Amino acid sequence: MDNQSEQPIRFAGSVLGAQRHVCAFFQSADEEYRVLLPFIKEGFESGEKAFHIVDPKLREPHLQRLASAGIDVAAVEQSGQFELRNWGDAYLRDGHFDQNRMLALIQEVLEGGKQQGFALTRLVAHMEWALEDRPGVDDLVEYETRLNYILPRYKDPGHYADPSDDHHQWNPPGESVLCSAGRVLA
Repeated sequence: MDNQSEQPIRFAGSVLGAQRHVCAFFQSADEEYRVLLPFIKEGFESGEKAFHIVDPKLREPHLQRLASAGIDVAAVEQSGQFELRNWGDAYLRDGHFDQNRMLALIQEVLEGGKQQGFALTRLVAHMEWALEDRPGVDDLVEYETRLNYILPRYKDPGHYADPSDDHHQWNPPGESVLCSAGRVLA
């Protein structure tokens, strides 16, 4: 198909509509990757850009999970199809969360994906840092709300999903997909 953006995008057993800003919570790493890997792999197979943000302590395990799904991590990194950043290189630059700086980064990534020739960019961001007592963390809800206004400019949608809900409900706004993931800590 010439227009990859017309391909259905699947997440957690559902097809995403126009809104593709997903927030998912998981009980374990196994559950998280059981849900995320098909979504991630589908993006690579469709020739889409992937931008992931992870806990620096989980960088290698994340790469191992991708490889275990049959993704040639070295090849997709070398081609520019995949970029992996740690929290400190994205959300927590200079040790704190700055929503304006993060929104600028997301726009830069989305614009860069288009300039590289990718029809779609799938962003996966691990958000457990938000549970820590860090400067700026109180601005996270406002950031997520503002993100819902920015994503449609890139035909990037917004949705929220609880994978424990068999009837996944999808809500907020358009061709990149952002999935924020976190583990529930008990």
